[in-house]
Amino acid sequence: MTTLRQDLTHAVIDEQPYPLLFVTISGAHLYGFSSADSDVDLRGVHLLPACDVVGLRPPRDTIEWSGVRDGVEIDLVTHDAHKFFRLLLRRNGYVLEQLTSPLIVHTTPAHDELMQMVPELVTRNHAHHYLGFARTQWALFDKHRRVKRLLYVYRVLLTGIHLMRIGTVEANIVRLNESFGLAYIDELVARKIDGTEKGPLEGADLAFYTAEYERLTRELEAARDASPLPDEPRCRDALHDLLVRLRLATIH
Repeated sequence: MTTLRQDLTHAVIDEQPYPLLFVTISGAHLYGFSSADSDVDLRGVHLLPACDVVGLRPPRDTIEWSGVRDGVEIDLVTHDAHKFFRLLLRRNGYVLEQLTSPLIVHTTPAHDELMQMVPELVTRNHAHHYLGFARTQWALFDKHRRVKRLLYVYRVLLTGIHLMRIGTVEANIVRLNESFGLAYIDELVARKIDGTEKGPLEGADLAFYTAEYERLTRELEAARDASPLPDEPRCRDALHDLLVRLRLATIH
């Protein structure tokens, strides 16, 4: 697995133009199957000053940076707090995973406040995100049969099922499989870690993998239908209040 260089990630963070509420690591490192050539995916939230959001100029609500530092490919994407909070309220599992990632590079008290809201953010409708993402990844796997792509398919399905049943976010496929006990998951993870980002899935039993994709899809749908989770987030007002406090604090 790629060794995470804290000095490199912190150097990139220090160069960002706006204060950051948090930065975490996503991608293959978070999902539990990074290989030697995996890049480091940094995701987070920046805070624009009030003067940047009340005028006529379009705000920089998304900032993207990518480059190679000391041989390590780093990809950073941050959203302004307003955009990120709205995404949190739109059954977006991707940003929920970024918020709850245990691979924390930078944090603040506002990050802690957001983490405390997570139980109120999770809804049964997050299943739609995971079902849709799995369909997209399966279509890509069908075109380019790579180990990484297949792991993405199964990872999102297992994360979705776990979320519907337990109500907590778990994006690491190795930890997820401790309860699911699917032998082929461990085999695929081992092949990915020992291989490369674009390693082909040679000698694959496509009929088996297809059947598992369909079975796990049905399992996620059933878990969604049986889930006691609410249909909508229950912390909209709390998010609003947090954003107002953060933005007003930028006024000098």
